[in-house]
Amino acid sequence: MNTFEEKNTEKQTINETQQFLTFTIADEHFGMELHQTREIIEYAGITKVPLMPQFITGVINLRGEVVPVIDLSVRLGREPITIHKRTCVIVIELNSSEQNCVLGLLADAVNEVIDICAMDIEDAPAFGAKIRAEFIQGIAKKDDDFIVLLDAEKTLSPRELAHLVEAELQ
Repeated sequence: MNTFEEKNTEKQTINETQQFLTFTIADEHFGMELHQTREIIEYAGITKVPLMPQFITGVINLRGEVVPVIDLSVRLGREPITIHKRTCVIVIELNSSEQNCVLGLLADAVNEVIDICAMDIEDAPAFGAKIRAEFIQGIAKKDDDFIVLLDAEKTLSPRELAHLVEAELQ
């Protein structure tokens, strides 16, 4: 590729926008790539499953499919979500090389879908985020707020979640 083509491709990548579903957990703003979201449902109760780790709040029946629900706040090392009228479950679908996985994520509220330009996404800070660095895809700024963009494939990896469940059962 010649220099002109390389610069042109670089400009396209920098100006490329992605859509993110933004949501709130304990007054903090988070985002996740929209293409991973299957649907958002109103919180209507969760069936508890005995002997599960604290971050798995239970399961829901989604049109005949049993879907585990993860308290994203606990998964990120915070206090469990307190259920209120805006609490919802974000149903996501992860397509990894190992398998397809459908999970529900408990969130305090869903905010909106936003377009974020690649050049407006900063790298995850090396310190101070109180979230494992590999969980963070980047940080975006919208108005006066920062949005922590989560990497769902790493935060909710079926393999890592299975290891965490096994570790707690031992």
